[in-house]
Amino acid sequence: MTRTLAAIALFTAAAAVLPLFLGDNPYVADIIITMLMMASLASAWNIVGGYAGQFSFGHAAYFGAGAYTTSILLTTGNPGIPLCVAAGVAVSCVIALLTGAIVFRLRGHYFALASIAVAEIVRLTALNLDITGGAQGILVTDVSFGALDMNSKNPFYYAMLFLLVFTLCLSAWLRRTRAGFYLLAIREDQDAAASLGINLYLWKNMALLLSAALASVAGSIYAVYIRFIDTSAVLSLRLSIEIILTTIIGGIGTLWGPVLGATLLVSLAEALRSNMIGAFLVNAGAVSEGSAIGKFLNNNLAHAHVLVYGIITVLCILNLPKGILGMFRRKGSA
Repeated sequence: MTRTLAAIALFTAAAAVLPLFLGDNPYVADIIITMLMMASLASAWNIVGGYAGQFSFGHAAYFGAGAYTTSILLTTGNPGIPLCVAAGVAVSCVIALLTGAIVFRLRGHYFALASIAVAEIVRLTALNLDITGGAQGILVTDVSFGALDMNSKNPFYYAMLFLLVFTLCLSAWLRRTRAGFYLLAIREDQDAAASLGINLYLWKNMALLLSAALASVAGSIYAVYIRFIDTSAVLSLRLSIEIILTTIIGGIGTLWGPVLGATLLVSLAEALRSNMIGAFLVNAGAVSEGSAIGKFLNNNLAHAHVLVYGIITVLCILNLPKGILGMFRRKGSA
């Protein structure tokens, strides 16, 4: 535990001084904030998916609940960001309790399908309510944020960093508690865990509640940062899948796997969207810009990040079932 806390402290110190070296570059800052957000979401999902072995495909519902609750309160009464975040956590926990009451009676692919169905119910509800803005979403404007400088990205950077560090510390602590051992036992064999007297329904719901609360905080920070949300941005199935892929590729059930996965996938997605990979291949002489391949890469590579995610995931499942971090651990012990 001491080594783990030392590693988290070192990571926190390095990340805390990083903005000093970035300078005034909003593009790079936005990419790193996205990395921190995805790492936080993946670490939160890892509690229920990696530790308890419950593959929830509906975590966008909790992220979106935090984002929508915060945006609605800011545009109606503006009770302050802390109260908005707390309200978002409360709403997400209610959704998690309702979800757990339904989906934790199922197992395997039935559980995964049920979690998708619940998330879709939340998305369609937000899409058809007046208070959520429907398909138009919510634009947070003319709202006072007190001493928070909305022209700087640093407050949001440090907010996401704090959430990630808190989630990492909580995950590290959880692994060494009785609750953590219960979750690991449930992941390995639910029937054997039940035969030992472990309350499957209780502990799976506890893991989901904790995971949902953390995802909700990320959604609240995102809403204040972007100041515009709609269902396609915060409640999509694509977001839920990206959270899962980030954890699987980095190393599911590990502490640093979600952080590694977020760093790699967000960087890859940005490289694809900006066509950096295609430009690199052209500049390196590997592909001619006027060739059919060059034109194809220029026209299609920017929209292919989800396809690339899928290919990487299949390769990881076939060759690296424990993710990239698992590969390094295996080599280190070999």
